[in-house]
Amino acid sequence: MGKQITNVAYQVMWNRLISIVEEQAQALVRTAFSTSVREAGDLSAGVYNAQGLMLAQAVTGTPGHVNAMADAVAHFIRRIGRATMAPGDVYLTNDPWEGTGHLHDITMVTPSFHGDTLVGFFACTAHVVDIGGRGFGADANSVYEEGLYLPIMRFADKGSVDETLMRIVRGNVREPDQLVGDLYALATCNEIGHRRLMEMMAEFALEDLTGIAEFIFDNSRRATLERIAALPRTSATGEMTVDGFAAPITLRVKLTIEADRILTDFAGTSGLDPKGINCPLVYAKAYACYALKCAIAPEIPNNAASLSPFEVTAPENTIVNALHPAPVALRHIVGHFVPDTVYDALDKILPDLVPAEGAGCLCNFQVSLRPAANTPAGARRAEVLTFNSGGAGARPTVDGLNATAFPSGVMTMPVEATEHAGPVIIWRKELRAGSGGIGRQRGGLGQYMEVGARVGYDFDISAMLDRVNHPARGRRGGGDGAPTTIERDDGMPMQGKGRQTVDHGHRVKMAFPGGAGYGSATQRDKAAILRDLARGYITETSATSDYGLSANDVEKVKSAIAAGEDI
Repeated sequence: MGKQITNVAYQVMWNRLISIVEEQAQALVRTAFSTSVREAGDLSAGVYNAQGLMLAQAVTGTPGHVNAMADAVAHFIRRIGRATMAPGDVYLTNDPWEGTGHLHDITMVTPSFHGDTLVGFFACTAHVVDIGGRGFGADANSVYEEGLYLPIMRFADKGSVDETLMRIVRGNVREPDQLVGDLYALATCNEIGHRRLMEMMAEFALEDLTGIAEFIFDNSRRATLERIAALPRTSATGEMTVDGFAAPITLRVKLTIEADRILTDFAGTSGLDPKGINCPLVYAKAYACYALKCAIAPEIPNNAASLSPFEVTAPENTIVNALHPAPVALRHIVGHFVPDTVYDALDKILPDLVPAEGAGCLCNFQVSLRPAANTPAGARRAEVLTFNSGGAGARPTVDGLNATAFPSGVMTMPVEATEHAGPVIIWRKELRAGSGGIGRQRGGLGQYMEVGARVGYDFDISAMLDRVNHPARGRRGGGDGAPTTIERDDGMPMQGKGRQTVDHGHRVKMAFPGGAGYGSATQRDKAAILRDLARGYITETSATSDYGLSANDVEKVKSAIAAGEDI
């Protein structure tokens, strides 16, 4: 009979597992080739038990990956076959329905063996800049147009990388070195997780992960159920309408709180869109669960047990449950609006808890650059993807964050990293004054961006924007955020989504949306109004007409700024 392990020891091991997967994620950040991973943190990492249930996830990463990836390992076990797995194996896929929702995410899974015994798995996901096909954007009519499909398969067999697979990958993507580098980075970060796990198992004399898994799951499930049990037993509905591609789409949800679970049902949501903004259920589920955990049990670590009481359903071939072969490249546009839809319902059950609506989806665009006529020798085509954010919605007691991505948590890319990735120039990138919705708590500001190509290059831009016609809505008397705008530098309007050619020498000017305000603007603290005016977050007109600041106070702020004094 083995030595009895105390709960204190198990808690230490649980913390160790979380640190292991965080090191795994940080290794991916440091070694990945794609700027989407290195600079924006569009990745995830996790460790699983031998049955494929998630034990711990990294803090670094995005919930769309982690909560979707939580379901992925079971697919790998089923497809590969447990009996065929061996030390040195590494598996991968970018299947949208068995991975994390679109072809641009590569999920890598590595079985972890302790001696000859399979004790668990490590998994990680990274968004890659190019996967072939039409390129990253909403223009495809089916998933077959969106790029190279990699079914669940071996990347490495007992330590030997499949070179045939590597040749196929290189022959089908625009940035082969970058993608292959990312594949090796993914495999390496799993290997780092495995090494650290073996060190932990040796330190605590573990033969398998059964005991620690039971400890994690029992405590997480009990803590989550306690939070749910304390909530009112009731239902509420929520909805929101967003731009869609060529026509608006409406998300509808019914939230039902029971004694031991929360049901989230998207019946009544719009059907599939002809273009690639459709969302597989695995991704919509990831963000619905994330929204509820943030509101109800934010400090309970994510794992299979803490996620299991949140049940998500949607009718097949609604835009949040798109089935194959629907185009899904920009599934994040719909998925990132799921939390605000859930919060529209939850606010009716638990008032003064959830934030006002924010920008929602990331404000991304991809620039496809090609040498123009008479360009010097050595110039080459390039794909530059940049992740950007509008403003977050105000919270009941705190202003919304400026240019911050909620719910994705993905970071805005620095100008330097974007320009280093290809012959692109970011001419302007600054906060958008006045874009946050007014309120007792002000919405976060969006930002301005202006992009063009270096001399000698022409470019197309694939826009991935929303909130053009449907800005973020204020909550409990708060004002709406500013909408998105996109136009050419000569004033010609452009579309919020889709690939568009930009004539030689022209630039694209974008203004990303602001988050909405919370509560009545008449209740805003005067010191906060003065500070906003001094920082340029609000205009003089808004300070006087929306917030009731006197002309005398405005002059005092201007004088203080001129004198270099703090407000």
